[in-house]
Amino acid sequence: MKISSVIAMAAVLLALVGVALFGPNTAINFLVTALIVALAAQGWNLLGGYCGQFSFGHAAFFGTGAYVTAILQSRYGVNAWIGCGCGILAGAAIGTLIGWLSFRAGLRGSYFALITLAFAEVLRIAANAAPITGGGTGLLLKLDMRAANFQFASRGTFCLIVLACVLAVLALTTWIARTKRGAEFAAVRENEDAARALGIDVLVTKLRAMALSGAITAAAGCLYTQYFLYLDSNIAYGSWISVESLLAVIVGGIATPAGPIIGALALHALGEATRLLAGRITGIDLVLFGLILVAATAFAPKGLAGLWNAAQSRRSPRA
Repeated sequence: MKISSVIAMAAVLLALVGVALFGPNTAINFLVTALIVALAAQGWNLLGGYCGQFSFGHAAFFGTGAYVTAILQSRYGVNAWIGCGCGILAGAAIGTLIGWLSFRAGLRGSYFALITLAFAEVLRIAANAAPITGGGTGLLLKLDMRAANFQFASRGTFCLIVLACVLAVLALTTWIARTKRGAEFAAVRENEDAARALGIDVLVTKLRAMALSGAITAAAGCLYTQYFLYLDSNIAYGSWISVESLLAVIVGGIATPAGPIIGALALHALGEATRLLAGRITGIDLVLFGLILVAATAFAPKGLAGLWNAAQSRRSPRA
């Protein structure tokens, strides 16, 4: 990694820590929400970017993690830290189950993307009707500002925890990309038949990617529940998280370790800026947001990370 890239990453990290420690509550709320989306986007990137299995239904993992930790705390009095751990495991389990059912049936490409969307919608309908999830009313967690209960009086403390989770997944993704597992993911992404001919167990490789992606995205759901202390089916299994995690990767740079983080922060900053610039005209912010997003994807197909790498390549001395 080039020195300029290291300096840029360190500057961004210091800025994020500074906002978490000294920023106003509005800035911290913005940063927490953006980082939760970035964490979910990292889960999508591992599956869609590195392994080539595009998903439209990552809300299934996000909502499962969120509901498991919320139900365990509100219904059974389980400690929040343990509940979050169970939520992450549940996300990995539901990812493995959906992957096994889909890949055993031979679903690929758009068929796989649509089946993940269908699973997320089925879970949303079930959660909206099940008594244990609170139905349409949802679940409200008890306010108990203690670290032992994974609640903090300072929002900045929670923001630092979310940032640490994002950085941990960044390190994990970078490590995986340089290992044998990462090479197997890339082989499956490029050509499944060729990967199978090389002796790679394609089914097991894709299931590993599904389990890891499900666990990471479920962790984002757990953090969302702990921060906002309320959950219903439209939040947990709504299409918003699937769309935002997908767009964050596309805007930031698909199959790049830092792409989901860059994309999530850029998208949320862009959303806030368009809302401020649009004034009081209803819906104009969404129109401006859509136009800017289309322009970004058209002129930067490799995302913001790709633009940065291209700029660094032009600046480097040539022989």
